[in-house]
Amino acid sequence: MTQPIPNVLTIAGSDSGGGAGIQADLKAFSALGAYGASVITALTAQNTRGVTAIHTPDPAFIAAQLDAVFDDIRIDAVKIGMLANAQVARAVAEALRRYRPKHVVLDTVMISKSNHALLAPDAVAVVRDELLPLADLLTPNLPEAAALLGRSPATDEAGMIEQGEALRALGARAVLMKGGHLSAADSPDWLVQDSGTLRLYAARVPVKNTHGTGCTLSSAIAALIPQRADLASAVADAKTYLTGALQASDQLDVGQGVGPVHHFYRWW
Repeated sequence: MTQPIPNVLTIAGSDSGGGAGIQADLKAFSALGAYGASVITALTAQNTRGVTAIHTPDPAFIAAQLDAVFDDIRIDAVKIGMLANAQVARAVAEALRRYRPKHVVLDTVMISKSNHALLAPDAVAVVRDELLPLADLLTPNLPEAAALLGRSPATDEAGMIEQGEALRALGARAVLMKGGHLSAADSPDWLVQDSGTLRLYAARVPVKNTHGTGCTLSSAIAALIPQRADLASAVADAKTYLTGALQASDQLDVGQGVGPVHHFYRWW
């Protein structure tokens, strides 16, 4: 019997410039053979140069979107991105507890590429205490991991592993510590799970267009989890896909600031 095409839900904010958030997630889902559904948690006025305004829908409307999707569509994996504030984070946590999707990838989006806050300070505790224990995989960069733990960011790979274990102790089943903020020639990530730790190497790609890299990686993982034998394979293949999208990003001519990665580099 042919395996059905996976249905993957992104719960995240909208990027009007198209490079990150919901737009990046849906592009990555499509590029990797998954059908994408979406629940929009925030609307941003955004382009390649920055975020100029954020509008957050009423949490009851976000809950209505979640109910509409889960009541009708078989969801094989969920990716969570921008949550904006504590009320939105709670609405999402309540829905996940009610519907219990099979796979949940939590990307702790806190600050945009242009250094604009995307998560209110009072929401960090809700994400840590209510959403993190529901996640099969947490994908923080080093500042985000530190914020969740109330510590300083890790400065080396040993510190990444230690903080990944600390986040697992808070309830996440696995943690992908992203090493892009290290001052090294490469960009190593560490996958920390109960079966051990795995170093995922990638050469640092020297390109200008890096907008949406975190969103794209987490959504690629969510798209691939239902299609791969294990989490490590899904993460490794997602990382390979992102590297290609970064390498091909200069084929795009989008905006005057930090442009997006090329989600469809294998087809266009």
